Amino acid sequence: MNDRAPEKAASPLQNHRYYDEESGGGGPWGNGGGTIEEDDFSPSDTFDIPPKNASIERLKRWRQAALVLNASRRFRYTLDLRKDEEKEQIRRKIRAHSQVIRAALLFKEAGERDLPGPFGVSPITSSAGYGIGAEHLTSMTRDHALSSLQGYGGVNGLAALLGTNLDKGVAGDDADLSRRRTAFGSNTYPRKKGRSFWVFLWESWQDLTLVILMIAAALSLILGIKTEGIEEGWYDGGSIAFAVIIVIFVTAFSDYKQSLQFQNLHEEKRNIRLEVTRGGRRIEVSIFDLVVGDVVPLKIGDQVPADGVLISGHSLSIDESSMTGESKIVHKDQKAPFLLSGCKVGDGYGTMLVTAVGINTEWGLLMASISEDSGEETPLQVRLNGVATFIGTVGLSVACAVLVVLIVRFFTGHTKNPDGSTQFIAGKTSAKSAVNGVIRILTVAVTIVVVAVPEGLPLAVTLTLAYSMRKMMADKALVRRLSACETMGSATTICSDKTGTLTLNQMTVVEAYVGAGKLDPPNDIKRLASNVSSVLIEGIAQNTTGSVFTPEGDIEVTGSPTEKAILAWGVEMGMKFEEVRRNSTILQVFPFNSEKKRGGLALLLGNHEVHVHWKGAAEIVLSSCTKWLDQSGEVMPMDDDLLNQFRKYIEDMAAKSLRCVAFAFRPYDYKDIPSEEERETWILPEDDLILTGIVGLKDPCRPGVRDAVRRCIHAGVKVRMVTGDNIQTAKAVALECGILDSEAATEPTVIEGRTFRAYSEKQREKIAGEISVMGRSSPNDKLLLVQALRKRGEVVAVTGDGTNDAPALHEADVGLAMGIQGTEVAKESSDIIILDDNFASVVKVVRWGRSVYANIQKFIQFQLTVNVAALVINVVAAVSSGDVPLNAVQLLWVNLIMDTLGALALATEPPTDHLMDRPPVGRREPLVTKIMWRNLVVQALYQVTVLLVLNFSGKSILHLESETHEYANNLKNTFIFNTFVLCQIFNEFNSRKPDEVNVFVGVTSNRLFIMIVGITVIMQIMIIEFLGKFASTVRLSWKLWLASVAIAFVSWPLAVLGKLLPVPEHPFGDYFRKKSRRKGDQGAAKLIP
Repeated sequence: MNDRAPEKAASPLQNHRYYDEESGGGGPWGNGGGTIEEDDFSPSDTFDIPPKNASIERLKRWRQAALVLNASRRFRYTLDLRKDEEKEQIRRKIRAHSQVIRAALLFKEAGERDLPGPFGVSPITSSAGYGIGAEHLTSMTRDHALSSLQGYGGVNGLAALLGTNLDKGVAGDDADLSRRRTAFGSNTYPRKKGRSFWVFLWESWQDLTLVILMIAAALSLILGIKTEGIEEGWYDGGSIAFAVIIVIFVTAFSDYKQSLQFQNLHEEKRNIRLEVTRGGRRIEVSIFDLVVGDVVPLKIGDQVPADGVLISGHSLSIDESSMTGESKIVHKDQKAPFLLSGCKVGDGYGTMLVTAVGINTEWGLLMASISEDSGEETPLQVRLNGVATFIGTVGLSVACAVLVVLIVRFFTGHTKNPDGSTQFIAGKTSAKSAVNGVIRILTVAVTIVVVAVPEGLPLAVTLTLAYSMRKMMADKALVRRLSACETMGSATTICSDKTGTLTLNQMTVVEAYVGAGKLDPPNDIKRLASNVSSVLIEGIAQNTTGSVFTPEGDIEVTGSPTEKAILAWGVEMGMKFEEVRRNSTILQVFPFNSEKKRGGLALLLGNHEVHVHWKGAAEIVLSSCTKWLDQSGEVMPMDDDLLNQFRKYIEDMAAKSLRCVAFAFRPYDYKDIPSEEERETWILPEDDLILTGIVGLKDPCRPGVRDAVRRCIHAGVKVRMVTGDNIQTAKAVALECGILDSEAATEPTVIEGRTFRAYSEKQREKIAGEISVMGRSSPNDKLLLVQALRKRGEVVAVTGDGTNDAPALHEADVGLAMGIQGTEVAKESSDIIILDDNFASVVKVVRWGRSVYANIQKFIQFQLTVNVAALVINVVAAVSSGDVPLNAVQLLWVNLIMDTLGALALATEPPTDHLMDRPPVGRREPLVTKIMWRNLVVQALYQVTVLLVLNFSGKSILHLESETHEYANNLKNTFIFNTFVLCQIFNEFNSRKPDEVNVFVGVTSNRLFIMIVGITVIMQIMIIEFLGKFASTVRLSWKLWLASVAIAFVSWPLAVLGKLLPVPEHPFGDYFRKKSRRKGDQGAAKLIP
């Protein structure tokens, strides 16, 4: 009836894949695109993982290949493979425990059935004024003790003991709810606290290079004090130790703040909203607010929110795989009434009485035992580990070369002291001085490694993802899976539902045809005979999962938007909902099915008369009708003329973008009703129906949806509508939303689900790209479309809200579930939940996805520029003169700017509209693009040239010939250091807009960026002017400060000029890639675009 998924739920375990077979990922820098299956990954693609369900072997492989100096930090937000296995073991133990208990209980009850007496009924003990205690309730539900339930008087007796009215629920006032929580507990379970700041501090200490630096600092401190005394001798070692401590504290604080953000987002994911009946009204509450005694309605796709017993239900089936581990749908009735928290409703509907909550449920016990989230890695994060490994390998090689060169120069007497004297003279220099000199050299080499190995690069992904996820909550999108953020940046097509996503989901009946005549207004039943209005209202009131409440004041209607609209129409026609439902008994229910597009039930009326009612898609119900009921109450045969006339009514309403629903019924012989035992398998008759009416429901397009669709098309993302509605209705809405631009659109642009499904796999793949609208589609049609599109190389995002949408949501590159109308099964199969069910929010998610990728690229460009410049300057200086202009403390400060502060500044840039002016990011597009290489080379070349000139000719340029050798050298090195840092600060602005001339657009809107730049400048001034002993610097005059600023300022106009340089179509880097691949060096090959 709507474009929700059908109600036959696949088990979550059936949906889950244990194979690395999903599309996505990409090499650390590899390009290309298209669908990526497990076979597409060669063994050498170490840093490629799919965006969904990567195999354990693949996850282990990239960890083993990564060059890691601090494992606890590098792998912090990745999946903890050991803890994941521990979780599975705990699950297996709890499931086995519950199965053993139930098996023993069944054996016990089998023996007791033949014996007299009230066996199996525990003596009732009261709890806080209730007739039964929490312990008895918990054990009864956990052990599925049917004899105990019967001993308490069945569900009615149990409700009386709990003070619950099964029709009206609990009283629901604050005092009542508080008393129940005190007696039976709340629906929460203890969670392990997140890691404290001190844990992050300890992990930051684990960095191998920092440990080496601390050892070197300690040795330098000891030797310095012995050689020069405590007043002067502590500076070298103490300053390095202090710098390392600052780096550790800043890193730990940054990581701790990220951790808190993730904890808050995880709490949001757990907060399910559900309906309960309290005080005679259905209200929506958080799952955490549920109490024992609550009456909870259940429908297809819901999660059972607590342990309980079934009050009543129709065709209610539960998927208990989450608790038992067996993907088996279990039918629930009065013989098997126990419902377990955490399980999913696979079919039918019903109501339950809550008997245990929180830690008293098996689900609560399970969740409490495995409550700590162990993270997940994203393809981009893994690719960045590949980047970090490659850069780190180069940096490590350079550091080793520098170490060897400096050691050789030192022991051959080519290294000078600040005063110009030779540092080491064989046979004359003391052992202490020699060791101290070697320690200084080792410290410089190790510090180069600190700068060269970007440990924080993969963490920049989690930083930008944490920032994006928090901001996306404000844009009504809750991210369930981290990698979905980045995958959305690559989305090339969105397959969207119609109802509630493109439309408002606020339906009203605006046209009605009863007895071949139009009712005008639709609620005008004065023209109808009493038996016509009676049978129509009977079908409306009984064949529904909605309800009508008549409290004091306005009438309240609940249910799906379609059900609410039809029930409201019935109320307008004078329907007395409760009275109609009392006048007949439901014998059997066929819940609405999205495959058949209809739902039905059999009713027993008071005079042994049986009516079978059907309601569903108008043309489908009409095709099963052989008769029709005219307005005078006569049953008339359905001839071809009348059939065509009804079809014309449907087509006219569909052309107005109305959803068309038909009602039909048929009498049934009372004697043919199956016995109660056989009724479960009774298939309701669907033929020889009598048409009673057809209605058209108006569901207006959401404001702004046309603009959102236009923005998607402009951004290279094709929007396709996939709906269960009539093809004409779908076409009309698509025109209204801007998905179609012409009424003349024909097949395959506009296609019916059954037509698409009839094609062969090859044909479906061929035409899938042309489809814009698919009407009368089933969830399986949606799945086939997603598969066909992915085989064509599309990156597919799919919206869904029903249980049977789960396979399509799971198959898609990004599954987007609806937060309001979506079932819990759909939400669990999704990657992102759209909280307001609005298509405009989907477009915002696309923008955020592109922002994640863009921010990471900004940070990479910035970090690589610093890396290249710092390495080249120190290496050239070390090889040529035996001295390095940037010492250990200064390099640690540069590392802090580059790593933690740089990531905070650039990874938290808010998305801009400019992101939607470009095509989607190729999933295997190089992380370092040709544009980024151009920018990087221009800036690094400028910095290296200027600073090397200053290094070799600085004394003459700065007019220091008359100064002492030591002072001149210190001043020159301080000026180089100051200029280098200011260049990075200015270049941080350039990195904000790698492909735009104006790098200042929107800079004031990012307060964090401005704040970090401000802190960096203030800290640099303090280091130069006040911490000379600490950083081995001297104070600079205002002229030299201006000179430093002027040199750094040149990077801005230089960046503008650089962006005027054309980027070659096939750069010389191709040659290196081919050459590297021949050598099997995949990492190096993929670095060059």
